[in-house]
Amino acid sequence: MDRATDDVLDAVGPRLRALRRDRGITLADLAATTGVSESTLSRLESGQRRATLELLLPLARIHDVPLDDLVGAPRTGDPRIHLKPISRFGMTFVPLSRRPGGVHAFKMIIPGRPEPLEPTPQTHEGFEWLYVLNGRLRLVIGERDLTLPPGEAAEFDTSLPHWLGSADGAAVELLILFGLQGVRAHVRSGPHP
Repeated sequence: MDRATDDVLDAVGPRLRALRRDRGITLADLAATTGVSESTLSRLESGQRRATLELLLPLARIHDVPLDDLVGAPRTGDPRIHLKPISRFGMTFVPLSRRPGGVHAFKMIIPGRPEPLEPTPQTHEGFEWLYVLNGRLRLVIGERDLTLPPGEAAEFDTSLPHWLGSADGAAVELLILFGLQGVRAHVRSGPHP
C-alpha cells in the first residue's frame, strides 16, 4: 500500500472512537448491535486492526453516517451543472447534464431571424428525440415538413435527411437529447416502421 492509503486507514480508528463517544455508546453496546466483537471494535479504534468493508458497513449503518464519512473520503465535486452555452450551426446548446458517456440532454435555442432560413437537411446515424418548449419549430424530415408548437415532441431516424429551424422567424427553445458525438440521440420508444 502507498503512504496516502496508510494515512487514510490510520485515521479511521480515531474517527470511529470519536463518533462512538460523541453518541454516548459503549463498546459493549456497539458490539451487541453490530455483531462485531468488542475486542475487534477496540482494536479497530486503537489502530491495532485495519478497517475492512465488512467491519465498516455495520458501523456506518448503526451510526447512520455515509461510509465516506467513516474513512474521511474527500467530498465529490460540485453536483450543480454549470451551464456553459455552446454555439454551433448558428444555434445555442445549453448542457443540462454532464454524465460522462451515454445520452446528454441540452436546451437548444434557435435564434429569431427576420427571414426564416431555408432548410439544409443533414443525415447521420441514430435517432433523435426533441420537445418544444417555446416558439414554433419547423422540422423537415425527408419529404415531410412539420410545424411543432410548444408541448409537442418528436422522435425520428436521423439517417433520413432532417433539419430544425424556426417556423415563423421567431426564436425557438427545445429540449433535445444527443449521444457522445454531440449529434446523435440514442433514444427510441419503439420499433421504427
